[in-house]
Amino acid sequence: MRVTRVHVPAPLAAGRPCAVQGDAANHIARVLRLAVGDALTLFDGAGGEYAGRIQAIAKGTVIVEVGERCAVERESPLSLTLAQGVSRGERMDWVVQKAVELGVSRLVPVLTERSVVRLDPRQALSKQRHWQGIAIAACEQCGRDRIPEVAMPVPLAQLLDGLAPEGSRLLLSPEGGATLADLESVHASLTVLIGPEGGLSEAERRAARAQGFQALRLGPRVLRTETAAVAALAVLQHRFGDLS
Repeated sequence: MRVTRVHVPAPLAAGRPCAVQGDAANHIARVLRLAVGDALTLFDGAGGEYAGRIQAIAKGTVIVEVGERCAVERESPLSLTLAQGVSRGERMDWVVQKAVELGVSRLVPVLTERSVVRLDPRQALSKQRHWQGIAIAACEQCGRDRIPEVAMPVPLAQLLDGLAPEGSRLLLSPEGGATLADLESVHASLTVLIGPEGGLSEAERRAARAQGFQALRLGPRVLRTETAAVAALAVLQHRFGDLS
């Protein structure tokens, strides 16, 4: 029987009880209907995980006895940043969830000329917190013990200006002269840029190429932005990461 995994946003230590609160506590007690004595697996996002056992359940709080730490690592050797054009509603939620399952290290929501979604500062902060919550839940589900960062949404120009000097840069584009399958090698640090529903404008593609992005296509068909993200990450992890 699979043991429920729970992220705790505070440092854990063997032998020191922890209090699980908020949505996580409600999920344990009301959704999963776990009881005193049931086992949990806890992780704090710093790597590794801890055996846990429920000691007490009160309104809004679950007290867990923290056992020994297991120094397990499930991170890919490929440090992947997904720069994803923001899409509408559940499409973006789905991309965040699947990108985390596929091992991204960081996800940057990007606002472009053709983005349907427009966000003021308050909305951007709300969305970032929502997407970060999806990333945490995806880690609980898939077994990751380190939480990928979901950055604040940024305009494409700001993303391009702030890129680290090292690493490979790939732009997913139906007009790419080569395919992902043509790649012979990549840097251990890799940024993948994917446009929103309407794609990137020609000016944006030129700006990306000027910053060292290599335009590549996935194949002969034009994929939806959320499909392109999952397909590209799976191919890259299979060829250069840990999916084999």
